[in-house]
Amino acid sequence: MDAEFYQYIKRLHLYVEHQSKKTARLEKLVQELQQEIAVLKERPPVQIGNIEYKFDQLKVETLEGTLNIGLNPTELDGIEDFTVDQKAVNVPVPPKQLFKRTIEIETALNHYLETDLEGIYRDAQKKLGINVDDSYFTFIKEDIKKQLSGRVAAHIKEQSTNHRGTEFSPELNEQVIGLLMQEIQNGVFLFLKNLPDKVKEGSSE
Repeated sequence: MDAEFYQYIKRLHLYVEHQSKKTARLEKLVQELQQEIAVLKERPPVQIGNIEYKFDQLKVETLEGTLNIGLNPTELDGIEDFTVDQKAVNVPVPPKQLFKRTIEIETALNHYLETDLEGIYRDAQKKLGINVDDSYFTFIKEDIKKQLSGRVAAHIKEQSTNHRGTEFSPELNEQVIGLLMQEIQNGVFLFLKNLPDKVKEGSSE
């Protein structure tokens, strides 16, 4: 019993000694941190003065061209001020808006082809006094569909140039649709008019 008690007392002593050393290290660390904080408090605060950007050697009249990095200031003689001609600023149409407009216009024109193209085809033949095989109608319809995306993109690009800085509206879409409908009508008429005489069964020539 005495031996067990002696071993217990020995282990307890070692544990207390270990904790005492650990506590001493922590106290020393706290003192060091307190000293560092005191030194930092005594330092004057950092102050940043006004930051000025000078554009006395930059002049922009249009937002286009090539941006040259690293020009020598001596090459910029005669450039005095920074100006932007707002009339010349060409802001591109956001891709999401462009995609939406394109789909809306192409959908309307595809519907037009399905409902009105045959009537246009027949009316053009009457005006020309000819009678053309209906296989040409299928050819014309497929050819127009192939060209449709390109023509829509061309008209939207032109309209973007003419209406810089304005929000596109349904009215502007209708303008594009109207112009392309007229192009389709003219295209059908000219195609039939320029067919060889041998396929114009009803030609009076």
